[in-house]
Amino acid sequence: MSTAGPYEHLFTPLRVGPLTLANRVVFAAHLTNYARDGLPTDQHAAYYARRAAGGAGLIITEEHSTHPADRPYEKLIQGHRPEVIPGYRRITGAVHAHGVPVLAQLNHNGGQSSGMHSRLPVQAPSPVPDPLFREVPTPAGAGEIAEIVAGYARVARHCAEGGFDGVELQCSQSSIIRGFLSPATNQRSDGYGGALANRARLMLEVVAAVRAAIGPGLVLGVRLGGGELIEGGSTLGEAVEVARMASATGTVDYISTTMGVATATLYMVMASMRTAPGYAMHVAAAIRAAVGIPVIGAGRITDPRQADQALADGQCDLVAVVRGQIADPDFAAKARAGDAAGIRTCLSCNQECAGRVGRNRWLGCTANPRTGHESVPLPPPTSARRGPDAGRRPGSEPRPGSGRRPGSGRRVYVVGGGPGGLQAAVTAAERGHRVTLFESAARTGGQAWVAARMPGRGGFGTLTRDLAAQARRAGVRLETSHPVHAGFLRDERPDAVVLATGAVPVQPAWAHGHPRVVDVRQVADGSARPGGTVVVLDELGFHQATSVAELLADRGCAVEVITSALVVGQDLGLTLDLELWTRKVHAQGVRQRTDVVVLDAARDGAGRLELTLLHHPTGASQRLACDWVACAVPPRPADELWHALRGAPFEVHRVGDCLAPRRAHAAVIEGERVGAAL
Repeated sequence: MSTAGPYEHLFTPLRVGPLTLANRVVFAAHLTNYARDGLPTDQHAAYYARRAAGGAGLIITEEHSTHPADRPYEKLIQGHRPEVIPGYRRITGAVHAHGVPVLAQLNHNGGQSSGMHSRLPVQAPSPVPDPLFREVPTPAGAGEIAEIVAGYARVARHCAEGGFDGVELQCSQSSIIRGFLSPATNQRSDGYGGALANRARLMLEVVAAVRAAIGPGLVLGVRLGGGELIEGGSTLGEAVEVARMASATGTVDYISTTMGVATATLYMVMASMRTAPGYAMHVAAAIRAAVGIPVIGAGRITDPRQADQALADGQCDLVAVVRGQIADPDFAAKARAGDAAGIRTCLSCNQECAGRVGRNRWLGCTANPRTGHESVPLPPPTSARRGPDAGRRPGSEPRPGSGRRPGSGRRVYVVGGGPGGLQAAVTAAERGHRVTLFESAARTGGQAWVAARMPGRGGFGTLTRDLAAQARRAGVRLETSHPVHAGFLRDERPDAVVLATGAVPVQPAWAHGHPRVVDVRQVADGSARPGGTVVVLDELGFHQATSVAELLADRGCAVEVITSALVVGQDLGLTLDLELWTRKVHAQGVRQRTDVVVLDAARDGAGRLELTLLHHPTGASQRLACDWVACAVPPRPADELWHALRGAPFEVHRVGDCLAPRRAHAAVIEGERVGAAL
């Protein structure tokens, strides 16, 4: 009898070189920023082991640098150093304990690197600067090419000694090998430039050297990009030919696929929720049709149904589920058990993965506050009332202690059903407490539910839907349409109260109370319906202004977005949303004006609003007439209940916007912290 459950393709074994994988779910290579001083850490081991415990069929770690001069970011694993081997053994031992094979990705970033850390020039096929790093590389000569090849072999030997089951060569989005393969960056006229066979020469030399270093008993894979989406760059057709060359060596065991370039077109390497699931699977399908070795498909696959269908359609042999397993490490186990509804879904928001790593922090997840903390155990649940100073933290109100029967769960009331409140309720209930959540609205979700109604933001709705479902499974009582006041809580006397009451819009002082100066939240929830010419003020630099601008343009409004920043929606660059949003609103005719501050608003002679703007770089004054203004400005914490409960005879905590208005991930993290500390 099959044990694959509803996903007959996803949970069938597959032979990859000398390995037999238990299923087709791959936790593919991606940057974590968990390295310290160039070495792998216990954080790496726990992170990868948790996904192995959750049922992944194959783990592929992030890149390991093969050359001392290659260090594009601070927290890179410097695989060329022999000191990495003990850390490798901790990673492989932790993953192998769950019966799952683990590979290491090897890479030299070439011209997509920086001399900031190494204090050395970067190397590339030609002196073509990368658009992000903007450093002119030194062209690699014959001696440097031999050194590059030897570096790959050296790190491959380190990986073999460290217990890895094989290695993968990154020849895709950020790689010196990609640089040689691409006609956009390879302008050489020697045996490594010109025709595709010459541009692929470095890759084939590295393949041969690495296979010689690891022998026949370990897996060797190659990751290729199926189109760089840049002018003069590699195409899918060339990627297919390169895959044929790699397969024809007889020494490569699989091909992994992606698309885009990690700097110029990174938004297509790690696509946001604006991009359809499976968007890059055509790359895998084209390569699979051309080679006789297994092919890994990728492209925002966050649902086991999507993964199984890709296999059923013959698009690939294995499916890379990266963000899906970042969000829920038990993705594979839950899918195998037929519990797809129990999977905590990746939002593809990119806020805590791509966005956080882009800020030189270690990888986390908006949907899963435990991501990155796998090596840190949770404290034991509290079973009795505590003294007035026990466990105090910012946002927590101390209260007098009183006795409670040891060993029993505490009675916890959560006020507010947005992401922070739901997460606090889930964590507290899963740790044995008796939790009731009160939400004044008719449904849970808070501002996340409102955000999900915006163009290109529908994926955000899964955050609170999943949390609400998880809360019900954990036994949380969800009381909607139930406003809560301080007297009710004082009468009920729970053991602890968690306030997640959010924040409320504030009209800027310059608006003088004008009814047509509204908050973007009012536009999003439908309580305000601007028409005609609308100015959207972006003081938050994120989706609040840009989403509403797009919504209003969809409705036929003439929209201009203004901001005091250098760029409208500046933080959309971190989450890889800026390019596609800009293209969409450019097609809609949305105008953008930067470097301006609103000083005043008044009615003009026609009864319209006239804004007085200050162009702060020059000090010049500007006038802008419109029918409405939609403001994305900092809200005010809805903390009235917090103040009313001062001195209450029970613990009181705040999480999320009622403590300090921020983004959803902060609320989720605080909800988890408070829930775990109860």
